[in-house]
Amino acid sequence: MSWAESCAVGLALVYVLLAVYQNRWCWVAAVVSATLYVFIFWQVQLYLEAALQCFYIGMAIYGWRVWRGGRAAPEQTITTWPWRHHLMACGALLCVTLLLGTVMMRWSDAAAPFIDAATTVSALLATWLVAQKILENWLYWIVIDMASIWLYLSRDLSLTAALFAGYVLLAAFGYRTWRAQWLQQQTC
Repeated sequence: MSWAESCAVGLALVYVLLAVYQNRWCWVAAVVSATLYVFIFWQVQLYLEAALQCFYIGMAIYGWRVWRGGRAAPEQTITTWPWRHHLMACGALLCVTLLLGTVMMRWSDAAAPFIDAATTVSALLATWLVAQKILENWLYWIVIDMASIWLYLSRDLSLTAALFAGYVLLAAFGYRTWRAQWLQQQTC
């Protein structure tokens, strides 16, 4: 455990808590946390996780812009996806995971290439779903976070694994909170 991991974990928690409450400042915490995690994951040979952090930085900038509201752009509201969108997304995630995991296994010294690939490609989608305020993003995160716990424990990142255990609980809370607000929007 390093000071960088401690700071990254703290800021990652701030990000999720602010995201649950749809506070735009969540994206600032995400940028700083993800920047620290780029270096942390590279050091422990989780290269796809390091690359994912670069994506998170870009999505945080995008999320900051999308969530701004105001006259130029109305505030994003919570929506849902039909089941066929989720089925197509899961099929695509499986195909990309198998392809990317195979590439990483053959041409790198990556640790746990298939789990790393699965959590990475799934997180790409889930992050985009958060920025779009798609309710089901939280369900994707529950699964991703559970797989990530094992991945991080296997690389001796116990504080980060603990963070992801907390993420499972926060994602369940986030789903419940956003669902209540979505239901309220439906009655207005």
